[in-house]
Amino acid sequence: MSHPQETTEDDLAPTQTEGYKVGQSKTVAELAALDQEDESLQRWKQSLGLATTANSGAPKKVILKTLFLSSDTLSKEISIDLTQSPEALAKLKKEPITIKEGVEYSVGITFVVENEIVSGLKYLQVVKRSGMKDTVDKTEAMLGSYGPQEKPYTKIFASEESPSGMLARSGSYVARSRIIDDDQHIWLDFEWGFKLAKEW
Repeated sequence: MSHPQETTEDDLAPTQTEGYKVGQSKTVAELAALDQEDESLQRWKQSLGLATTANSGAPKKVILKTLFLSSDTLSKEISIDLTQSPEALAKLKKEPITIKEGVEYSVGITFVVENEIVSGLKYLQVVKRSGMKDTVDKTEAMLGSYGPQEKPYTKIFASEESPSGMLARSGSYVARSRIIDDDQHIWLDFEWGFKLAKEW
């Protein structure tokens, strides 16, 4: 049985925007205290979650909850629980989910941010086919910057159409997904398998 080639760090390197420099990091308390007299700025900060009582002094934390696939042709979205142990997540590579060929689908993610603001979250994904060295598909999607809140954030990426045909169905695929921020902190990095079929 052939196996997909391992994904390298170069495959998952986020695109660098020329001239972009990451700003100086400030705590939620520091940002909330700025410009107290500007009412509109205070409302804007409140909309970012800066008025919430954050765990002052605690490090920022992003907790990934689920990665999901949705489609109009799917009766119930397919969901991967990202809070599982690393051992359970590792099994997802060997137990592929089934994606129907030739349909439009979207991938989404839910996550919680705790304690401090996280800036420049990005979702990176590289897909390789069993036995092939080259990358079949690469996705890089900006999630954005988020303040701490208890309610999970949900981000749905642009729709894609799954490949179709006998050749597409004849193998299995491995996707490596990663969530990284502007500070190059990796919040999630795992592999999961999928195969294409005539039905979900």
